[in-house]
Amino acid sequence: MQRILVTGGAGFIGSNFVHHLVAHTDAVVSVLDKLTYAASREALDGLPAERVSLVVGDVADQPLVEKLVGEHDAVVHFAAESHNDNSLSEPGPFIQTNIVGTFCLLEACRKHDTRLHHVSTDEVYGDLALDDPQRFTEDTPYNPSSPYSAAKAGSDHLVRAWVRSFGVRATISNCSNNYGPWQHVEKFIPRQVTNVLEGGRPKVYGAGTNVRDWIHVADHSSAVWTILQHGRIGETYLIGADGERTNLEVVAMILAHLGRPADDYDLVADRAGHDLRYAIDSTKLRTELGWTPSYADFAAGLAATIDWYAEHRDWWAPHKHATEAAYAAKGQA
Repeated sequence: MQRILVTGGAGFIGSNFVHHLVAHTDAVVSVLDKLTYAASREALDGLPAERVSLVVGDVADQPLVEKLVGEHDAVVHFAAESHNDNSLSEPGPFIQTNIVGTFCLLEACRKHDTRLHHVSTDEVYGDLALDDPQRFTEDTPYNPSSPYSAAKAGSDHLVRAWVRSFGVRATISNCSNNYGPWQHVEKFIPRQVTNVLEGGRPKVYGAGTNVRDWIHVADHSSAVWTILQHGRIGETYLIGADGERTNLEVVAMILAHLGRPADDYDLVADRAGHDLRYAIDSTKLRTELGWTPSYADFAAGLAATIDWYAEHRDWWAPHKHATEAAYAAKGQA
């Protein structure tokens, strides 16, 4: 797999994966990205031009996708509309990118017999009760709660169908919530961090008791590369780093790191259909493929992420005002 096509490779998770490939492999990488508001050319700055190229285009553009897939040994599919709030106000783009885009990739991989890894989310499983000791596994039934998670569930089912019906050589991973550098300020951790850096207060949905299972984006990258190399065709692997925290716990850690009181936050109206708890059991990935996370200490990873945002204000500041205006329009300011 010396030629790898990364869809969504200018986005948060995709760009970090491209950096991982450059640092840890000899692969030549092509990035296909539509460069929506959530993507960033800057996230690919400094990478060697002889190893990384950017194609600006839509994963739902069948002729373009077919051409690119035919030129590569493997495809890693990160491209997705992924912000839950946006899916509630305008679900159409989520269907187009997450479902139609995945269909286009599958047909191209089918034609060229190209290896595919499909990156998905734990949100396809719905949520768990706050007091439930169980965690999601590869056998957990799908129960999506939002247009975003429903669209990702649909794309997962398409991949499985193309593996079974047409012999496409594909694997799937479902990952817990990512954090780290280059994440758009609309997302939970960057939004809270940048609010504090601008002298404001974090904004927390509902009572702040919702639980997310956090994983550093660098660990997600290493897991995806492990699955692409060694995963069994047709199998699904859950990626997680045992990072369960309530939203209030995360906010308290951010405030403490930036020298603010632990109660210096605002509660805002809850999001419609807000999932209570996510929790990943990554036993299969760890035992079958031998993967382990490097950022096992969430506090240390979060501190490094906060420092990154403090040092890269010039990157996120231009997007901050519009993001907060969008939240305000939804009554979540």
